[in-house]
Amino acid sequence: FRGLKPTSSDLTHFILVGLPYPPELRIPLFLFFLIIYLLTLYGNLLILLVVARERRLHKPMYWFLCHLSFLDMTVSSVVVPKVVAGFLSGGRAISFQGCVAQLFFFHFLGCTECFLYTVMGYDRFLAICKPLHYSIIMNHRACLCLAVVTWLAGSLHSTIQTALTFQLPYGQENRVRYIFCDIPAVLKLACRDTALNELVTFVDIGFLAFTCFLLILMSYVYIVSAILRIHSAKGRRRAFSTCMAHVTMVVTYYVPEFFIYLRPGSWHPLDGVVAVFYTTVTPLLNPLIYTLRNKEMKDALMRLGGRKLPGPEL
Repeated sequence: FRGLKPTSSDLTHFILVGLPYPPELRIPLFLFFLIIYLLTLYGNLLILLVVARERRLHKPMYWFLCHLSFLDMTVSSVVVPKVVAGFLSGGRAISFQGCVAQLFFFHFLGCTECFLYTVMGYDRFLAICKPLHYSIIMNHRACLCLAVVTWLAGSLHSTIQTALTFQLPYGQENRVRYIFCDIPAVLKLACRDTALNELVTFVDIGFLAFTCFLLILMSYVYIVSAILRIHSAKGRRRAFSTCMAHVTMVVTYYVPEFFIYLRPGSWHPLDGVVAVFYTTVTPLLNPLIYTLRNKEMKDALMRLGGRKLPGPEL
């Protein structure tokens, strides 16, 4: 990122002011964000450990879940440690190159996660609608190729967006109204008209998000139709239970994304709040959702802890 420099040599850093707070709340906020971050790391690392140790979980669904857990940990690590350090030291400055790196990795990981949710929806579609062909289609090579494609696509998207954002000239104004460097907030500081950049961001992110969301929606139309044809009530409950975790995660991912990125040129005070939720709370919710709503994960966690899970099978 050293090749990307601001037009004005006076601009060496940005100030992240997206979370204003009174001085007396500095320590409580520091503890809150630190605890959330540590729980996020713990929850997602636990999923990785459980899936790695349990041979019963060596399935495509949990292979993709491991990628999601890794993404959640890294997305949170791109943003939250800087926020926590700011509460501890009182400083909110981030270097220009650090801002570039933060924006790149945030969009790289976030876009990869967007593609991954689509792949996970396709996986559930095959498992429920084409169970006899599932093991043939979703073999080891296919899972590996799908995972690689999601990471490469996320990297390409982020490279383009980062280059377009930081090829603009930036002057004296350096106060970013977010808790991290993100495209909408950084574009507000440019010394040139950003209408074209905002349009490209809207079309690019909007097209990708809407296409992925539409594919997921289409998958679940077929999934629900197939589930309703299951004669056994127990079978329907198991199928719905398996899918609801993914559906819940998709909702928590797409609602904040649509709110922030699909309103070109607009600014709303809630943007900062949504950004906090999107980067801090959502990565913690995913492991909770998948472990609480997935019986195989709950059983594996209980076996890891040396306990037997009580209650009837869902």
